[in-house]
Amino acid sequence: MLQGALAGLAAGGLYAVIAVCLTLMSRLVRVINFSQVAIGMFGAYTAVLFAERGLPQWAATLCGIVIGAIISALIGWIIAQWLPEADVSRRSAVSVATLLLLISLAFIIFGSKPKTFRPILSGPAFSLGDVVVTQVTVVMVLLAVLVAIACRLLLTKSKIGTRLRALSERPTTAELLGIPAKRLSVAVWLVSGLICTVAISIVAPTQTNDPVSLSFIIVPASAAALLGGFKRLDLAVIGGLALGMLQGALAQFEQLSILRNWVPFLIIVAFLLWTQRKEVWDVAR
Repeated sequence: MLQGALAGLAAGGLYAVIAVCLTLMSRLVRVINFSQVAIGMFGAYTAVLFAERGLPQWAATLCGIVIGAIISALIGWIIAQWLPEADVSRRSAVSVATLLLLISLAFIIFGSKPKTFRPILSGPAFSLGDVVVTQVTVVMVLLAVLVAIACRLLLTKSKIGTRLRALSERPTTAELLGIPAKRLSVAVWLVSGLICTVAISIVAPTQTNDPVSLSFIIVPASAAALLGGFKRLDLAVIGGLALGMLQGALAQFEQLSILRNWVPFLIIVAFLLWTQRKEVWDVAR
């Protein structure tokens, strides 16, 4: 069971990184970005395409990360340009459309057959008794923690963070005070796309590697972000890691392994019921 839980930490680290990005985008640019993982998937698939054309692996991976960041920035620019006053629901609907568009483009450009991702990291990092912890697991957990800490420091200790918080709380007032709203919004999209593509590029060789399966990692990542209410970065990290470990532990038992795919949905349903508890109880009374 311990081995399964530790094996799930790699996926948990990925959930945590994406959950942090989702939380940041929800707080700063008022969007639940359902296309977050699809952007990373597209960048990772582009890296495979470049590698198949003879580009060295490191250069192909770098190109994929840059393309993922550019796609994310482009989506952010479109929303900032044409939907500056739109509410969270409308902005999030655009990200759903983008998710479907990127999956369709992936099938058209890269083909319908799953790609073989060359591992960026491989081999064990250390052992805990009989349990081997891989380099991917260590890097993903560290990446999730470092991204959350860096974002926290940026938002609370820097001038840019102050501007971003002002933009998220009073967008019209902030813009009237001379804060460059569009540039900052696009920058948030660009950075989140870059981070997500890096995370997907590291973990993709250990996951089911077709565009749909990779893109729908957004579901457990959203469940992790929900544990933090799309507000708390620390709870998003803890939720992602805990969810990955729980899924890994369940996979060790044949009778329970099917439940691991249901865990994110159960968390989402439980969270929605909890947030609506007052209305439900009032109706019941």
